[in-house]
Amino acid sequence: MARDRDDQDYLGPLRRIGIAALVLVLAASFLVWRIDSTRVERFRNAFIDRFVPTFDWAMVPVTKALGIVEGFQSYARIVAQNQELRRELQQMKAWKEAAVQLEQQNAKLLAQNQVRLDPKLTSVSGVVLADSGSPFRQSVLLNVGSRDGVVDGWATMDGLGLVGRISGVGRATSRVVLLTDSSSRIPVTIQPSGQHAILTGDNTPFPLLDFLEHPEQVRPGDRVISSGDGGVFPASLLVGQVLQGQDRRLRVRLSADYERLDFLRVLRSHPAEQLRDAGPLIPPAPAEVAAEGGNG
Repeated sequence: MARDRDDQDYLGPLRRIGIAALVLVLAASFLVWRIDSTRVERFRNAFIDRFVPTFDWAMVPVTKALGIVEGFQSYARIVAQNQELRRELQQMKAWKEAAVQLEQQNAKLLAQNQVRLDPKLTSVSGVVLADSGSPFRQSVLLNVGSRDGVVDGWATMDGLGLVGRISGVGRATSRVVLLTDSSSRIPVTIQPSGQHAILTGDNTPFPLLDFLEHPEQVRPGDRVISSGDGGVFPASLLVGQVLQGQDRRLRVRLSADYERLDFLRVLRSHPAEQLRDAGPLIPPAPAEVAAEGGNG
């Protein structure tokens, strides 16, 4: 305790002397720096030339510190720019996705416009709303119905080929039973052999060809079109191509893109007019000729 007290008594006067000396040095430096005299001016210049250039080592920490501060500021700006670029990239991805979807929709609509159909056939296009999602029923919903003149049984196509038929019509919507549905049965013609058959859906992507007259005349790759028999569908609508399944049965690879059914064209078809009276080029029956001869 006594020793600590002696140290404090010894350091106190030294601290006061040091502070006084520092004040005197600073005051003398200030006076020397402010005195307007030729000799003092020469002294100041000599002092600056002698000592100031050697202070570069003392400025190195300051320079490094300023560089570190500027580096942190630059890093903060880079981080902010990076975040802004990420936001812009996310927006660009959204715009790209929207552009791709519009491009696909435009391509499908253009494909529908390029489908070659009987010029007498008219159509109404609709957007696919939903899929039934059932493994036992292959169908989709369209946003067109009775208010658009849609009638039960009409054929539907995408931009490539036949898709199915209307089976159920509401005021604003209608259901399309696809060719792959197990309840679908349509008459088709196989070219170039001209064989007639029934395209039978079995809930697989490749419906069957049934009731072929001469199966040996049919080859994989043959073109399949609607025959128009029975007035179910208009004739000459593209259906697909013949292929042979793993079960060795003849099937059809459908031309319609069932993976992307966005727009469908509903074909307005009307029953063919039935001719009941004989024309003037058809000769009358022999009984009618004998009756007219007797009257003459």
